[in-house]
Amino acid sequence: MEEIMGKVMTFWQTRIILTGAELDVFTRLDRAASAADLSKDLGCDSRAMERLLNALASLGLLKKEANLFSLSDQGKMLSSSHPETILPMMLHFNELWQKWSRLTDVVRTGKPVERLEGKKGEASLRAFIGAMHAIGRNLAIEISEAFDGRRFRRLLDIGGGSGTYTIAFLRANAQMTAVLFDLAPVVSMAGERLQAEGLSDRATLAVGDFSVDELPSGCDLALLSAIIHQNSPAQNLDLYRKVFRALDAGGSILIRDHLMNESRTSPLSGALFAVNMLIGAPGGDTYTFGEIKEGLEKAGFTDVSRIRAGNEMDGLVEARKPG
Repeated sequence: MEEIMGKVMTFWQTRIILTGAELDVFTRLDRAASAADLSKDLGCDSRAMERLLNALASLGLLKKEANLFSLSDQGKMLSSSHPETILPMMLHFNELWQKWSRLTDVVRTGKPVERLEGKKGEASLRAFIGAMHAIGRNLAIEISEAFDGRRFRRLLDIGGGSGTYTIAFLRANAQMTAVLFDLAPVVSMAGERLQAEGLSDRATLAVGDFSVDELPSGCDLALLSAIIHQNSPAQNLDLYRKVFRALDAGGSILIRDHLMNESRTSPLSGALFAVNMLIGAPGGDTYTFGEIKEGLEKAGFTDVSRIRAGNEMDGLVEARKPG
């Protein structure tokens, strides 16, 4: 009983952290303040704010001395002024909290919350893209350094977001240039990041929707990073065929995503993420290597190999377009 209760009650801690992020208390506490001062600044109830700050201090995200609260080393990562802030990730999770609270309805109806409530606004999109950068930057470096990119001259980063993987691959492979393909608002964010990284001269930005448009040609490596879980098997097959048409002969497709075992119960992160897709996408899912391989071969790819099994969303599959 204690183990089950422990798992269930972790939501108390989650909600406290997300409320702190939503109210932006961590940014405000770049300078120490009392609960009374902070509640006045943020338009909150003083008594309630003190309870929240006490709990955040108990969780190790704040420090409390006398009646003043300030950021701990961990808490600094939640401030918007930190150079490697994970605040956008917390804001994205805060949106997911609202959707996950409707999981029972989703299971009953089979209809995702995203479809019922409409598409993301600009602020929500920026939070989502910022979250993806925060969660992906270290893994992008790890994968780009582990994968042999010396074989390739030009990367096509499909749905490349703010350029996290484009940047990592360009830094790991001096000979490589890139094309980043994504929706117009996202591409503009990628342009800002590439400019800041000093890599804009090695990357071309291409606007489009991979679910509708054909993909840019002239590349010998195509990357689908955290893309296929958004799609149904039929949508993925259509996307693989687009990639096949766009790639140079002899080029490769590289897929980075969850890789489930045949029972679809492991890894745990993938099983949980499949529920996240149930809530947020009409046909999204996490897939086994066999399912991915079957789709790639139907699209014309050969030499499909699992080059990294992964425990999180870090599995890697590579396949080749015959030369």
